[in-house]
Amino acid sequence: MGFLSAHEGRSPQSYEFVPVSPRSDDQDELQHDKPDIHDSIEDLPADISSIDEYQCSDQARSRFTWSQRLAGISSLCSLNDEKIEDTLPLLSPATERSKRSYTSNGRFKNRRISHCLLFTVAGVFIMLGVAQFISIACGIVLSFFPDEFDKAADHWRHVPDNDLDADLTHWPTDISRDIIPVGCHSHNDYWRRVPLYSALQAGCIGVEADVWLIDNELYVGHTSSSLTTQRTLKNMYIDPLIRILERQNPITQFHPAVDQPLHGVFDTDPSQTLILLIDFKTDGEKTWQHVMDSLSPLRERGYLTYFNGTGLINGPITVVGTGNTPFNLVTSNSTYRDIFFDAPLNLLAEHEAITPSPDADADADADADAAADGPQEQPTGNAGQGLSGISAGDIGPDTFNWTNSFYASVSFEKSIGFPWRFHLTSKQMDLIRAQIKGAHRRGLKVRYWGLPSWPRSLRNHIWSVLAREGVDILNVDDLQSATKQEWKIKVLDW
Repeated sequence: MGFLSAHEGRSPQSYEFVPVSPRSDDQDELQHDKPDIHDSIEDLPADISSIDEYQCSDQARSRFTWSQRLAGISSLCSLNDEKIEDTLPLLSPATERSKRSYTSNGRFKNRRISHCLLFTVAGVFIMLGVAQFISIACGIVLSFFPDEFDKAADHWRHVPDNDLDADLTHWPTDISRDIIPVGCHSHNDYWRRVPLYSALQAGCIGVEADVWLIDNELYVGHTSSSLTTQRTLKNMYIDPLIRILERQNPITQFHPAVDQPLHGVFDTDPSQTLILLIDFKTDGEKTWQHVMDSLSPLRERGYLTYFNGTGLINGPITVVGTGNTPFNLVTSNSTYRDIFFDAPLNLLAEHEAITPSPDADADADADADAAADGPQEQPTGNAGQGLSGISAGDIGPDTFNWTNSFYASVSFEKSIGFPWRFHLTSKQMDLIRAQIKGAHRRGLKVRYWGLPSWPRSLRNHIWSVLAREGVDILNVDDLQSATKQEWKIKVLDW
């Protein structure tokens, strides 16, 4: 047993805990007369920090449970000079454990919330990755199957001519039934599953064939390694176009004479010409005459658009030469020409003060100058699209016009620049408008190649801007998206 005692003669703030060993016969009395701890604490001075020390008996603490309630003071004893607020309650061990448990639970909850947020974010990215993987996988699988244009294109080749009378659903010019022509160009058309026919089924008014002169034959392909003996300009484009146009211009008992002007490939718009863009991959001068000879069947039937020295006579097919097509040979005949030039659009900008934006390819002008410098030494050299067969010094403000050219084309990325901000800057828009204005003033149709193809939302945005600004024909690879003109921004297009 112990008690707090104030010694006489000491400071009233000095106390000493004196342990006393009780006798067994007085235990009941001690239990009855046990001092109240609250009364003892009330007698303590207000400034608890002035208590120097306590002498505690281990025996007393083990025998009397009430002394355990002084544990709260023991913690205060170790804080000699720290100031304790008067309202701080004495904490029992159970209260301390509860406080530590509360703090621990709070930390655990915060940690659990952080983990939940982390797992949620990670789960979102994982799901996006899975969705992207599925999209790519589906795209790869679908690439092995023909699309709706490829399937529908079969009727261009396989509809018989001898049972038109027996079948009420057919008529002589129904090969392009319900197809509305659209201002799009089938870029690298020979790559398609059904060349020419897929583009016509989609409504494209332009197709492209890259030709290589090898052993006096014009083969079609993107590179020399992709050439085969059967894929020639005659087999893939000249002969099929003749068959289509003969069906579009029939002679029957109800229609004994051919219409003039001749009908084009589209039954819904017979006056619409089909643009056959021939890209000269080999030497321009050597390839030129072979291309002219290949066009003879179309020329003899009156199917080609031509310049007669004073005006332009429109035909069902308009042939445009690009790549190494020599401009000097295009213009050599001033009274008749049925191959037109693909003029360099970047040299036709209406205002010379307008320059490409900083986002444009910095080497674009240097490339154009270098290409233009080549023909100065060799005017008929192969300098590429819009620059072959002519020197830079011979290019004037009106060198390229409707009498010798049809397209005015340029690489979008090199001339305008990639839209790194995912939209066209004001400088880029000014340059586009200047080029369009310059080409239209000369009677030429504007075409940009090398457009951004991904993400699709950006590509669709560029298509919308170009169409709105007056570009005459879109150079496209995705026929379905281009001809349907569903160009609204979609999140999944990324």
